[in-house]
Amino acid sequence: MNEGVLFPPLPHRIESRAPAAARDISLQQFVRHATVTKDAGRVDACRVAFGERYDDLRRHAGAIKSHTLDHLDAYLDRFEAAATRAGATVHWAADAASANRICLDIAKRINAKVCVKSKSMATEETRLLPELEAAGVKTIETDLGEFIVQLDGDAPSHIVTPVIHKNRASVARAFVRDLDARYTEDPGELTMIARAHMRKLFERADLGISGGNFLIAETGSLVICTNEGNADLTVSLPPVHIALVGIEKLIPAMEHLPIFLKLLARSATAQPLTIYTTIITGCVTGPARSAGQRSGADADGPRELHVILLDNGRSELLRAPTRELLRCIRCGACLNACPVYKAVGGGHAYGSVYSGPIGATITPHLKGLHNYPDLATASSLCGACFHACPVHIDLPSQLISLREQAAQRHISPAPERAVMKLWRWIMQSPTRYRIASGLARFVLSRLEDVDIPLPGPLGAWTSCRTTPRPGAIDFRAWWNERERTKDNDHRPASDRGRA
Repeated sequence: MNEGVLFPPLPHRIESRAPAAARDISLQQFVRHATVTKDAGRVDACRVAFGERYDDLRRHAGAIKSHTLDHLDAYLDRFEAAATRAGATVHWAADAASANRICLDIAKRINAKVCVKSKSMATEETRLLPELEAAGVKTIETDLGEFIVQLDGDAPSHIVTPVIHKNRASVARAFVRDLDARYTEDPGELTMIARAHMRKLFERADLGISGGNFLIAETGSLVICTNEGNADLTVSLPPVHIALVGIEKLIPAMEHLPIFLKLLARSATAQPLTIYTTIITGCVTGPARSAGQRSGADADGPRELHVILLDNGRSELLRAPTRELLRCIRCGACLNACPVYKAVGGGHAYGSVYSGPIGATITPHLKGLHNYPDLATASSLCGACFHACPVHIDLPSQLISLREQAAQRHISPAPERAVMKLWRWIMQSPTRYRIASGLARFVLSRLEDVDIPLPGPLGAWTSCRTTPRPGAIDFRAWWNERERTKDNDHRPASDRGRA
């Protein structure tokens, strides 16, 4: 993987990448078409399925997640006990290094040579794939989008659709280059080329690695939702299956699962349900049971299942002000709805695994606000992300909180802080505001060419927009005239004539 794509030197500022993305017309077209289509599909799917009950349903889903997070220690213990009884081995990983070390130890113990991997944001987070490759384990991403990203040494640009930033021509070139395939831009043919390549690796795989969409505390079950059959092959063909899952993915019981399945699919891809919804409960011949003893009904499947529960900063997010962020079910709806995500050409500009509004809120907490000082300001605070979120996370409030913390800690650049102090001083006095707005009108009205760039920091605005021009009349004069006219209209007819 090209680590420079999503892991630039810290501290990272989104403004360093956004201008180039904004000027890339092809990238803008790819990202806008995909996100607008998905967002419109989500709105229609939820309206048809839930009607006026949609807000109630997402509040209910959010309440279930909040309850689980409020009692996360108890539910984690319950999950571990149930999963162990079912034959799985549960591991605890405090951070990314611990999670990767557990995976590498298992791979070394079984002498793994080939690993097949299904889509997992948690493994992107820990950067597991390069460590497996460095240890001599040939690892292939089996999700088609992730496979394309891997071939290009690229990184996912979206939580759900990793290659949102590419077109079929770039995929065709990658397949010619790395798979010695004939050039074709037909999506069906490209899929069959990837399928034929992966099939051989599935047959040789010693190890399968997956993530997980949900964990069921009551039964110790792992739930994986996908639209490609690769995930089912990943978790069933190799003799050993490792699932790396964040601790926030827990829900209390199986009865709660249908609510999240309905919301996840419609929010992510506008489907009533993902094509494959796989529930894995334990392993017939895991280390917790006598090795090699399989029943006739369970002759297939891995002989070992390992579930790695990943913290990696999530415990810090359990604090009351940020706890709601852990409700996220990784549907990507907030990315599709966000105008800023579209404007910066997708996820790469965010410089982290998680992008869009959810990335702008959790990354500064997980990686340090000083390392990502401007993610929270890369938002119009329009609220589209909040209305799209299926678990009712108040993302705008979280962004405002991060901005406040940045100001209190003087993380923002000194010139920016000085400008904001001046702005506050002006806004605190009607007289100062009138003087400042009058001065701005005078200056702007003297700019005859609407495309003339403004100086200094204001140039960022005019680099992709025309210089704002004042109207013929300012708002205060318009308002006074409106009120005068309204008063005149309500006077008796005899008085109007005198006026």
